[in-house]
Amino acid sequence: MIEHLTFALLIFGIMFAIVKIAGQQFRVQKNQTLYVPHVAGNAGDALEFGEVLLSAADGKLSVGSEAKATIKAEIVNHVLGDKVIAFKMKRRKGFRKKHGHRTRYTQIRINDIVS
Repeated sequence: MIEHLTFALLIFGIMFAIVKIAGQQFRVQKNQTLYVPHVAGNAGDALEFGEVLLSAADGKLSVGSEAKATIKAEIVNHVLGDKVIAFKMKRRKGFRKKHGHRTRYTQIRINDIVS
């Protein structure tokens, strides 16, 4: 599905990039809002991501070291993900352990893709 969408974006000349943010890869476009693993900073702070793996502009595709683009974004909000509960129990022993956590995410808005 992703390959078809990427190919369609390339045909219609829509600018997009695949960027590595906090160890994960995201396909981004201008004015897109997305949730990424927690990034340090306050709401309204500007971010710049330089590790671009692929960029497409004007129907041309640049991959790897040819993709000399930077992504300019801003922090919109910091949020917590859904609660994840790890419950361990050993039957007939009376052993029960309940542990839970909520993963921290940062909501960012992509302002520009500079190639």
